[in-house]
Amino acid sequence: MSRALPKYNKRRVAIIGGAAAVALSGAVIAGSALAGTPDNSSGTANARTFAASPGTITCPDVASKLPAIPATAQAEVTRNLALLQTQIQEANKRLVDTVGQGGPNFVNNAILGPLKDKRIATVNRIATAIGRTAAKPTGLDALAPCTLNAGGTNTNTGTGTATGSTAASAAPGKTGNQQQSAGNAGTNAGNSGVGTISCPDVASKLPAIPATAQAEVTRNLTLLQTQIQEANNRLRSTVGQGGPNFVQNAILGPLADKRKSTIDRIAISIGRTAAKPTGLDSLAACTLTK
Repeated sequence: MSRALPKYNKRRVAIIGGAAAVALSGAVIAGSALAGTPDNSSGTANARTFAASPGTITCPDVASKLPAIPATAQAEVTRNLALLQTQIQEANKRLVDTVGQGGPNFVNNAILGPLKDKRIATVNRIATAIGRTAAKPTGLDALAPCTLNAGGTNTNTGTGTATGSTAASAAPGKTGNQQQSAGNAGTNAGNSGVGTISCPDVASKLPAIPATAQAEVTRNLTLLQTQIQEANNRLRSTVGQGGPNFVQNAILGPLADKRKSTIDRIAISIGRTAAKPTGLDSLAACTLTK
């Protein structure tokens, strides 16, 4: 026999039921709100990415505009072509580091202007080096000004080589655009006493380079320098690894193979329109200098 609930019990049940309904409704509403709210983190990340991508600096190619380079000027020309590349990379780094600074003319006054002045001095040194033993090229100053490419990548590096956004590049990424003979001499500060890898200089052993081969030769001379730097980096990062022949087998051996291929490309590019240089393979092997 069922008994009717007291009035206060009925009120308690009603209140509890209503509270449960409200709580459930609130949970559904909150869940719906969360489900329908876009994630701001991706938008923030995109905004940050955009802010950190101010574009790249594009400069006219110099190497492809040069005449045949006398053998006596090759090392100096190569050094200065590599310096043009370094200047562009430094300007691109400053572009990224100074995002949001200055007024509307900041990039032109603080980055593009000084870069132009540096490039004028460098291309003049190139012309002077060639002019010592051959006709001095003129009009190279016109290649000094650079522009800001706000949406793309820098494809003109000043050395005849295409690079991605700091792929360096080259390398891909990697910079390493000092004078090749200095790099080949193995001068590398701060290698913690592990020594440096020294390689024979190639640029100074080349004959006169035809203008049609200049860009490819310069690109491969720069690659030789990059290979040495990568080998020196590996030398430092693998200290204590392997047995007594580790450096020879894991670093010097592969480096010699890479250099041989690169040197062969240099000889082939010259040989297309002039006498192909011989004996360059003897410059491939490198040594460890303590």
